[in-house]
Amino acid sequence: MPTERSTKVVTHRFGDEAAKTYDGYVRTGGYAIVKKALAMTPDAVTAEVKASNLRGRGGAGFSTGVKWGFVPKDAKEVHLVCNADESEPGTCKDRELIYWDPHLLIEGMIISAHALKATHNYIYIRGEMMREYAVLQRAVDEAYAKGMLGRNAGGIGRECHITVHRGAGAYICGEETALLNSLEGLRGQPRLKPPFPAVKGAFGNPTIVNNVETLMNVPAIIDKGGAWFNDLGIGRSGGTRIVCVSGHVEKPGVFELPMGITFRQIIDEVCGGVWKGRKAKAVIPDGRARNR
Repeated sequence: MPTERSTKVVTHRFGDEAAKTYDGYVRTGGYAIVKKALAMTPDAVTAEVKASNLRGRGGAGFSTGVKWGFVPKDAKEVHLVCNADESEPGTCKDRELIYWDPHLLIEGMIISAHALKATHNYIYIRGEMMREYAVLQRAVDEAYAKGMLGRNAGGIGRECHITVHRGAGAYICGEETALLNSLEGLRGQPRLKPPFPAVKGAFGNPTIVNNVETLMNVPAIIDKGGAWFNDLGIGRSGGTRIVCVSGHVEKPGVFELPMGITFRQIIDEVCGGVWKGRKAKAVIPDGRARNR
C-alpha cells in the first residue's frame, strides 16, 4: 500500500523555529531515542538499519547498513563523517534539513557513531552555507553543554564528539574521498580506490561517509523499527524521499514524498502545476549519483 503523502520522517519540524534549539527539540520528542540506541549493542543498531533498507540519500543509493558493515571489526579508531557539501544546481534539501532540524542530525550521528564505535566525528558543510553553519554550530554547542556530546554522551558513558568543518567551495569535495582530503587540509581531489574509506579514510582510519538526509533517518528507524521504515518505501528501498523542485511551477520548494510518486503528480498535485496556467514542456531530473 503506498505511503501517505502526509507521512513525514525528517521534515515534520519544518517551520518550527523553536525546534532549532535544544529545549525546543526536546519538547517535540528529540533525544528520546538516544538512550534506547546506546543501550543496544552496536551490531543490533546496524542490524536494524540493514532491515530498514535505508539507502544513501546523497544519490548513490547504496545500502547504509551494508556500508557500515565494511568497517574492519578490529579497527581501533573509526570516524563518521556527514557529507553536507551540497552544491548541485537546484538541490537544496540538506541545507533546509540542517537549518530547521539540526539536532535531529546530531541525534542521528550519535546513534550511528555508536553503531560504528566511532568517537571523533565530523560534519563537512559547504562553506557558502553561512546561515546553516551558524544554526548547526549553535546546536552542536548546545548538545555539548547539555551532555548529549562529549565524554559521557547521553549520560550513558559513551564518548562521542562532533566537529563542524566548513569547506572551501570546491564542487568536487562532494565526492567522499575528495571531501576526506579537504577535511585533512589537503587539496580536494578524489583518491584512488581501493582502499575504500571504510578501510582507510580520514587520517588513515576506517571512515564512513553518509549524507545529511541519510543520518537524519536513523533515529526514526531505531524508534519504530527497521520493518516499519522499510514498509514506507518500495522494493528494496525503505523510507520516504525528499524532492527539491525549482523552475516554473506555482509552488517550488522542498518536499518529503513517498517513493513511487510520478513527475506528473509532483508537478501538478504537489507543486500546483506549471505557472501561469501553462503546460510542462520538459523536466530535468537530477539523480545525484555522486554522494552517499
